[in-house]
Amino acid sequence: MARYVLAIDQGTTSSRALLVDADYGISGIAQHEFKQHFPNSGWVEHDPEEIWATTLNVARAAVANAGGARNIVGIGISNQRETTVIWERATGRAIYNAIVWQDRRTADQCEALSVAGHGETIRERTGLVLDPYFSATKIAWILDHVAGARQRAEKGELAFGTIDSFLLWRLTGGRQHATDITNASRTALLDIRAGKWSDELLAIFKVPRALLPEVKDNACDFGSTDPEIFGGPIRIGGMAGDQQAATIGQACFKPGMLKSTYGTGCFAVLNTGATCIASRNRLLSTVAYQLDGVRTYALEGSIFIAGAAVQWLRDGLKIIAHASDSGPMAAAADANQDVTLVPAFVGLGAPYWDPDCRGALFGLTRNTGPNELARAALQSVCLQTYDLLQAMRGDCPEVSGAVLRADGGMAACNWTMQRLADILDIPVDRPTALETTALGAAYLAGLQAGFYPAPEEFATRWALDRRFEPQMEAPERQRIIARWHDAVGRTLSNGGAMPM
Repeated sequence: MARYVLAIDQGTTSSRALLVDADYGISGIAQHEFKQHFPNSGWVEHDPEEIWATTLNVARAAVANAGGARNIVGIGISNQRETTVIWERATGRAIYNAIVWQDRRTADQCEALSVAGHGETIRERTGLVLDPYFSATKIAWILDHVAGARQRAEKGELAFGTIDSFLLWRLTGGRQHATDITNASRTALLDIRAGKWSDELLAIFKVPRALLPEVKDNACDFGSTDPEIFGGPIRIGGMAGDQQAATIGQACFKPGMLKSTYGTGCFAVLNTGATCIASRNRLLSTVAYQLDGVRTYALEGSIFIAGAAVQWLRDGLKIIAHASDSGPMAAAADANQDVTLVPAFVGLGAPYWDPDCRGALFGLTRNTGPNELARAALQSVCLQTYDLLQAMRGDCPEVSGAVLRADGGMAACNWTMQRLADILDIPVDRPTALETTALGAAYLAGLQAGFYPAPEEFATRWALDRRFEPQMEAPERQRIIARWHDAVGRTLSNGGAMPM
């Protein structure tokens, strides 16, 4: 009898595979980082073949650790969202590198669409703002910059996918070209209230319908793997974008529940139930999940740089050897120095949506050193989350007394979680299982296979590791927030006009 679900967690900086048992325990993890490509300022690319190779390697390692394909009940896939790949249907080869969600090259295209008056239509249909973050303008850029691509797309020779679709195509030997509704909702091509691709949006973005995958529920039959890949076929039963997978993994199934994931970026998601709320505060309306055809919506705030700021300390400045060094260094920082980092390395996401601003440091002195920079980097993540929470409170006043469930790599840092509670002035709950993205993907596949129970029962298994209560005095909190907003205002490309 099969004993595990295989969760594939394909992220922005690494590909991972995890074995999840019947009690939701993690029985093994394999991980492989891959290269980031920055061909121009604000451009971010991945090699799709490297994504596939690293995913295949870690998945095979996990299957071997499980004792073979016969011991895997199903596969669940979570993935970095919005990252865009176009490949040949005949060969499976990508015609250009994957353009990553962080990439800002289509800012001018977004501006032109806004000037043409399409911004409000896009917002109404998709719940998204007109920004380079989303897939639609990335698709158009590839079609317009790879010789012959647009003509081939119109003939049906090419296929588009976010990373989930690309991996599904490869895993099934090209037999399945599908996506789930959460990833589809991040393309800016899906009418999120109808749950279907929109001809109106396809015309606006000049994207041929022939490129698009079939849209499915999060837990359903996505086909089986090619038997040669793992030594036997395995059913693929679940797919979700990473933040929606984390929302599921955090068991945020009730309206009003709030989670925030701290990985390369940070993404706060508020369950709004059957109601698709149109944000008045520049948040995103999105699909949280869809099970048995029933759609649940969410409000989301997207921060482009969170853990990536710690990676910058390690790989760029080389002032830390390991990401885990940042917390103790922040705790040791000089309390009399007010160093503020605005980590706009690829622009700012919600609620500012400024693709043209760039990162900046404020408050440097001759005594500023690595400890102060570490504190500024970690605190910038907390302050960006504060902006998101304030925007959510503006759209949903009932969230004011909420508890934030935090997960992701940065959630392991006690200093960061305490500072987060202090800045937000609400409790922050850290679960015992920090691998919530992978757990959500595994749960979807296990639910489809009958290996896991209904969401209500799954929610009862969520367990608290530690609650961080606010400890900072109000005047100090207000002073830090005021300095942050002053720094952001000085960084914005529009001369400091704040949206809040």
